[in-house]
Amino acid sequence: MDRRSELQYWVGFNVVRGIGPAKFRALVDYFGSSQTAWAADRGALLQAGLDKRALKSLLETRESVDLPRLLDEIEAAGTTILTWEDEAYPPYLVEIADPPPVLYLRGELQTRDQWAVAVVGTRRATAYGKHVTTQLAGDLARSGVTIVSGLARGIDAVAHQAALDVGGRTIAVLGSGIRNIYPPEHRRLADQIAASGAILSGFPPGTPPEAGNFPRRNRIISGLSLGALVVEAGTRSGALITANYALEQGRDVFAVPGPINARSSLGTNRLIQQGAKLVLSAADILEELNMTMVDEQVAAQLALPATHEEAQLLQLLSGHPQHVDELSRSAGLPVAQVSSALTMMQLKGMVRQVEGMSYVRVREPEESYQADEQ
Repeated sequence: MDRRSELQYWVGFNVVRGIGPAKFRALVDYFGSSQTAWAADRGALLQAGLDKRALKSLLETRESVDLPRLLDEIEAAGTTILTWEDEAYPPYLVEIADPPPVLYLRGELQTRDQWAVAVVGTRRATAYGKHVTTQLAGDLARSGVTIVSGLARGIDAVAHQAALDVGGRTIAVLGSGIRNIYPPEHRRLADQIAASGAILSGFPPGTPPEAGNFPRRNRIISGLSLGALVVEAGTRSGALITANYALEQGRDVFAVPGPINARSSLGTNRLIQQGAKLVLSAADILEELNMTMVDEQVAAQLALPATHEEAQLLQLLSGHPQHVDELSRSAGLPVAQVSSALTMMQLKGMVRQVEGMSYVRVREPEESYQADEQ
């Protein structure tokens, strides 16, 4: 079965209410493919572990939705569909627990979007919040960092616009269908983002901006990013949900301090009190995330394939710091050769230096190199 034929079943399951990433993965693992799972009878679906409520929703959707026609309509609208099996699926997002199986895309994702920072905050932004967001998001974008946010009123919109104003890249993640822009007054901003960056949604086309969608949207925002910056947030702001997801996903959380008696700064000040990194300038974020040379990192990753030494070191590295001397002994390579390889791998964004001469791996070995070795 070709990719397009299979894609319709991924979209079909995405339409079914009650079947999220975990249930979808369980069904595909049980039946072997999305097509077989889609066509399975009631008994087999129950045996696969699908609960009765989700089963009812699936059976109703199978009766009412013409999958080939739905796929045609999505593609005719200029929307690209990505699944977590596609190489173009964002690499950091696919690493989180239960990533969205399907993403709908307007615009284009680029390799450099791996160097992304989420910038989020309250919808009721103050003049101070807007000024700080413009400065920080603009400086980050000018440094080659992609700005990720949620297209909401307030801080989100200011962050997107700041990136656009300096010719940088920005990604908007929706809590609705890809063409259901919310709030509606941001349609022009959305078009500008799609023209030079990307708009993403994990929800099927036509999905309205329901309140329950936005936590899932926030989880994608943090999953796309190396770190999350909260500029202004009250104690019940959705931006704090993004920060919590970032922590769960192992991302860094940054916060801008504000007046202790300002409601819009209660959430950010509390984040700092709880351990978030206080931000006074974009340099604080760039240095913490080792993104002071983003353009060089992008160029190195695009220009150079992995060498045998890089592949060997990647197999040895993990999320736990290892000293260069230890890596040298394990790899059976001279320390100078290991250090040189690690420097290039750091420029490529493959590893990160965390303390002294210790390193951790930040992404999986390149499949292309593994294929060459086989």
